Amino acid sequence: MRTDLIRKTALTAAGLAFTGGAIAGPVTTAFAAPSTAKPTTQTQTDRKGHGERELGVRYEAQPNFYYCGPAATRNALSVQGKDINVDAMAKEMGTTEAGTNSINDITPVLNKETGKNDAYRSVEIRNPDADAKQTDQLRADIVKTVDDGRAVVANIAGTSTDTDGVSHSYEGGHYISVVGYRDNGNTVTIADSADPNQASYQITVEHLADWIATRGYATS
Repeated sequence: MRTDLIRKTALTAAGLAFTGGAIAGPVTTAFAAPSTAKPTTQTQTDRKGHGERELGVRYEAQPNFYYCGPAATRNALSVQGKDINVDAMAKEMGTTEAGTNSINDITPVLNKETGKNDAYRSVEIRNPDADAKQTDQLRADIVKTVDDGRAVVANIAGTSTDTDGVSHSYEGGHYISVVGYRDNGNTVTIADSADPNQASYQITVEHLADWIATRGYATS
């Protein structure tokens, strides 16, 4: 699949590491300090039909460089009307200054806070680049999850470009929330806790699949 995803030849130690069969998550993530202004709440009208839907997010930026996992989970759960303390979630996920190890540490917390043991499951894309089947599965998973009123949480690594041509680079790894889609899931909306000045943007599902490659995502 041809995308303009850029990957370094050597990722961080966690980038391709396996821990108990699970693809490891980020060691660190790029982080911009929160702006002095109150972050804009990324809430849009909930739309269903015509191949698009977007969920209302009560956005919060991550408080430090290694809390992207808990922050992405908190933003994802906010679309269900939940407001969970990120410190409590970080403890449950085993988050340290090295980050949150894997999507498999996030999925159980999503299930617990959603109130259903099977609300979420982890899906891994083990290839260095996502193939067509994996991209189609990601698209279907995002549409189903968002239509169920939930957000997807994805573990990403590398650099990708959004639909406005802006690059987002997380060579050490990062977690984001996927909170909407349009064009039947070919374009998706990201809630990104790293920088409140770039809290929300859209990306093609092909680019997102390659961004997730070697890692995984939590979905319905």
